[in-house]
Amino acid sequence: MAVTIVDVARRAGVSVATASRVLSGSSYGVSPELRARVLAAARELNYIPNAHARALVRASTALVGVIVHDVSDPYFAEITRGIQRVATEARRLVTVCNSYRDPERELEYVRTLAAQRVEALVLAGTGLDDLEYSRRLAQELEAFGATGGRVVFISRHHVPGDAVLPDNFGGARAMGQVLIEMGHRRIGVITGPELATTTRDRFDGFASALREAGVPLPPERVVRGDFTRDSGYAAARRLMDQAPDTTAIFCLNDQMAIGALTALRQAGYRVPHDVSVAGFDDIPLVQDLVPALSTVHIPMAEMGARAMSLALAPRSNEMRVDHIAARVVLRESTAPPQR
Repeated sequence: MAVTIVDVARRAGVSVATASRVLSGSSYGVSPELRARVLAAARELNYIPNAHARALVRASTALVGVIVHDVSDPYFAEITRGIQRVATEARRLVTVCNSYRDPERELEYVRTLAAQRVEALVLAGTGLDDLEYSRRLAQELEAFGATGGRVVFISRHHVPGDAVLPDNFGGARAMGQVLIEMGHRRIGVITGPELATTTRDRFDGFASALREAGVPLPPERVVRGDFTRDSGYAAARRLMDQAPDTTAIFCLNDQMAIGALTALRQAGYRVPHDVSVAGFDDIPLVQDLVPALSTVHIPMAEMGARAMSLALAPRSNEMRVDHIAARVVLRESTAPPQR
C-alpha cells in the first residue's frame, strides 16, 4: 500500500493538517520541533507526495509542458535539451508533446496540459500564417493564463506573449550575401512548409539578399520541402531536373540539406565543385558530414534554456522578447562556382 500523509502524521504524532503544512511547503506557522518530526517521519516511511492533490492546493504543479513538432528532429531535440537543463536546476518536471505540425493536435495538447495544471507552457514549434488557428490558440492560452499559467513561444507566432525569437530573416539574408560574394548567380532554394512562419522569414531574408544584388530567383529554382530529410532529397532532384545549371542550393533547414547532399551525390554531382549546398540551424551532426555542411548557426539549446528561464521568471506586465542572433558558418560544402 502506498504511504499516505495520514501515515506520516501518525508516525510523527501530529495532526494531518500539520503534516500537510510541512510537506506542502506552506508558510503557515509550524514550530521547528514539529517540522523536524514530520520530515523525519516522511523520510522513514519513504513518503512520496501526491502531485495531483498538491495541485489542488497550489493551483499548479511543478510541471512544465513543452510542445514541439517532433522531438526526434535534431533541431527540437537541442531546444528540448536546453529546456530540460534549466528545468532540472529549478526542480521542475518537463512533459514533451509532439504535434507533428498538426494544428488540431497542438490545440488539443494545450487544453490537455492546462487541465493537468502545468505551471507553464513552452511552444517550441514554429508559428503558422493562419489567422483562424492563431485566434483559437490565443483563446486557449488566454484561458490558461487566467488561471496563473505562463506561456513562452520559441519562434514567431501571431499570438502575443513572451517569446524567444531567432533571427531567421537576418541569418538567411547573410547566407545569401555570402553565396553571392562567392560568385554564385544561379542559385536554387528548397523551402519549408507553406504556412510556417519560419519558412516565410527565412525565404524572405534570402530572397532579399538576391534582390538587392540583382540576382534573379525564377520559379523553377524554388522547390518546396517540408523540413524533413526525405523532402530535401526529392526537392534537390526536382530542382536539378528543372534548372540543371544551378550552382548553389540553399535549404531552409539542415535536415533538407542532408537529403539534398545525398540526392546530388547519387545524381553524379560533386559538392561543392559542381554544386554548393548550404543549410540553416547548424544541428550537431552536419559538421561531421562529407563534405561538412555550411549553414546558419542558431544556438538551439540556448534558445530552449532562455525560454525556460522566461517561463519560470517572475510575472511582468510587459511582454518580454528575447532576440537570438544568427551567424553564417562556412564549411566544405560551399565554394565559388566552377562551372
